[in-house]
Amino acid sequence: MDADRQLIAQFRQGDREAFTALYRTHHPAVFRHALYMTGNRERAAEITQDVFVWLIHHPGDFDAERGSLPAFLGGVARNLLRRRQRDERRWLPFDEWNSAAPDEPSDAVDVGALQRAIAALPERYREAVVLCDLESKSYEEAATLLGCPVGTVRSRLYRGRELLTQRLRPRLKELEKV
Repeated sequence: MDADRQLIAQFRQGDREAFTALYRTHHPAVFRHALYMTGNRERAAEITQDVFVWLIHHPGDFDAERGSLPAFLGGVARNLLRRRQRDERRWLPFDEWNSAAPDEPSDAVDVGALQRAIAALPERYREAVVLCDLESKSYEEAATLLGCPVGTVRSRLYRGRELLTQRLRPRLKELEKV
């Protein structure tokens, strides 16, 4: 955390190498979060790029006294993801709104099917599942990132897992018959 503070301070003073070090350190986690949230590598790469372009233009918005840089960048990614999803949905014809979610799992319960099922969850449940189950954040860390109480994270995580089970259950039953 002290290294991040020092690098941000250097970057604010115009040190490009400091930004490069920040990017190399934090882009994998930002990309992974965006990938879990979108289920799409290209969109995840775009969001990751957008997060760091945003940081270039707003280096003063990070306050180390309020939290860590990874949590801050995760919040920026969440906001950019929400904005992009809102903008994309805004331009869909009304009859395509329900078909905008990723396809249901089809062949087997594998990583791809699970990713599609997670991507199809409503955002509030998807965020809890991604943060706690995929990124191994504690309930407290997830609550801080989401700006809600720990109990809310727990209930969203429970509901998200229930929805995943419902989505994947038909395929699991088919596999049991084999």
